[in-house]
Formats: sequence, structure tokens, C-alpha cells
Amino acid sequence: MSRPTSRRSLQGLLLAALLTVASAACSGSDEPTSAGCPKDSPSCRTSASPTASSATPSAEIGEATGTPAASSPPSSASASTSATPSETGSGTGTPAARTGCASPGACGFPDARTTGPRTRLTPKKTGYKTIRTDGTVIRGQDITGSLDIYANNVTIIDTKITSDSWWGINLRPGFSGLRVLHSTITAVPGTGPDNGGVDYAVSNMGGSSIEVGWCNISVFGDALSMGQGNIHDNYVHDIEPFVNLGGEWQHTNAVISGGGNTGHLTIRHNTLLNETSLKQGASGSIGLFADVGVVRNVTVDDNWIAGGAYALYGGSTGATGIKVTDNIFSTEFHPASGGYGVVAHWNEKGAGNVWRNNRLSDGRLVTPEPAS
Repeated sequence: MSRPTSRRSLQGLLLAALLTVASAACSGSDEPTSAGCPKDSPSCRTSASPTASSATPSAEIGEATGTPAASSPPSSASASTSATPSETGSGTGTPAARTGCASPGACGFPDARTTGPRTRLTPKKTGYKTIRTDGTVIRGQDITGSLDIYANNVTIIDTKITSDSWWGINLRPGFSGLRVLHSTITAVPGTGPDNGGVDYAVSNMGGSSIEVGWCNISVFGDALSMGQGNIHDNYVHDIEPFVNLGGEWQHTNAVISGGGNTGHLTIRHNTLLNETSLKQGASGSIGLFADVGVVRNVTVDDNWIAGGAYALYGGSTGATGIKVTDNIFSTEFHPASGGYGVVAHWNEKGAGNVWRNNRLSDGRLVTPEPAS
């Protein structure tokens, strides 16, 4: 079955609203973060109740500090933090053995215990805010508002954002190096600008890769929206359905890509849940759509995936370099993972496309449906 109708009417209204907001916004600096915040290291947590690092913070919010130094890679089977990994199509772990679990966390996948901030937060109501200073680090804040980024090498870490705009975090075209780590990104249902809804937790409007890791993300209709990037170790859940400004149910996806990308999109070791009902706009848990161009160069590896009309939309005719390996398609919302099935629009004969060792949560191997 094909995906529901397109979102072009909403996109037009959204663009007009964004231009209005952007023209009215102004940038500014913030106060320093409090002492005791952790360093900007994207290390993987191993306990359910992590404590903050005792290291002294190296940056002030709103201050240009340069790109934070990366720590050593995590010791778990999750992805490295490189934004441009070399992909071979092979899986990195052994998730096929992790079936029959009562929850994603029981199978070693991300959940509320292993994602989100690792330190105490300072409440801060910013409203819509632009970031224009390269190397800005935002850390340890409980923000009510949204961040629109016109700068390079911005890091948002150990922070909570409760959005009151179209997005939680948005990277504008022409800028690169955004990293969103160990953060919570959410909104208050019914209070967003899209007829009460909110659209994107993290949006990459440009052609560069970004990194989103160890984040707890909820409410947004299309939570992670990008053509290229490194999405790893995140927990996306409780997507809130809403009727958008176009008068239609918003098509919901935990991860969405509209095609036409020039870089690589890696989706590795995440928990991606879309519980939206079929009557309320459910699209996919992962939606690889050829809305603006051919879908190419996407790795979907070692994820726990559940919900949507189909759990995965695979790129359709013309899609190339799509590697789907070692994923668990959970039946927690629907017997076939998605309401109509596990996968749709898979281009089996596309150059470089790989489908290997993907299973339902009861251990059964999954065979893709032909592209349509």
C-alpha cells in the first residue's frame, strides 16, 4: 500500500511562517552555565541513573568556543560518533538474538534510562532564539523555546528543550557541524504553531551531516527530519497526532528523509516508535520518501522499530545504496510491526541496496515487499 498523500500544502504554510518568524527574531548571548556541568564528551552511559561529571565546564552558552573535543568511542555495540562513517552494509552487533523481550530496554536498545541529560538543569525561557556564533556550546539548560541555528560547529548537550515553535532545533542551509547529544527534546501537546501541533524535534535544512545521539525525543510529528546525518542511540516515542494547518492529519514519522540527499544518512541503534493510529496520520517509524529527489546512501542498522502504516518506507523506485541490516521490527503496536506491514517501497534491484537479517520481535525473518 502506498503512503498517504503528500504534505506540500503544509510545507507552503510552514515556509511562510518560518520566514515571518526569522525576520522578527534577533540573536543574543546567554549567561554562563553553572559549574559542575559535564564536559562535551559524547560518552555512552552504562547505568540507569548516571551522575554528572565533576569536570569544570569549558564554555558559556552563546559564546564561541570551537568544536568540542570528542571522547573515545563508546564501549557498547552502538554506533561511533563519527558523522561520516564508512559503510559496508554489514551489521555491527547481534540484535537478531535479542528477541522476545518485554521492552526495547530489555533487549539493550535505548529507552528513558539511557537517553536525555546526565546532569541537573537550569530553567530558562528563551522563546524563539537564533544562534549565530560558530562553536557555541549549549549545556545544562532546561529551555522553553526553540533554537534556530545559523552557525557552524554548534553543540547542544545535556539540555532539555520544550519547544513552542515549528521545531526544537533547526540547522539552516549553508551551516554544518551541529551535534545534539544527551538531550531531551519535547513539546506540550496542543500548544504548537501548526494548529496546535509541532513538526520537527531536530531539522537539518542543509546539505551537511549532523549528529543526534543519546536523545529522548517525543511529541513531534516528524521527529528527526534530515537527508544526511548520524542518528544513533536515541529514544523516539509518544508521537502526538494532530490536524495541521492544511486541515489534514499530520503524517507522522520517527525519522523522515525526503530524498535528494547528497551525503550519507546513518540510523543506528535507536528505539523508534510511532504509535499513531492509521486513522490519525500514521506514516512510518522510518520514512525514506522520494518527495524532493531520489533516495540514496542510507544505512538502517541495529534499531528497534515499531509502528506506522508501514514500519519502514524503503525509498521506492530509483533508491540506491540503502542498507537495512540487523534490525528488530517489534510487534508491540501491530502484529506486522506496521499497521499494513513491515516495509513498503523497497527497491530490491537498486545498486548497493542490502536487506539482511531483519526480524520481527518474535525472531521471524522479514522479507521485503516489492517496490510499488
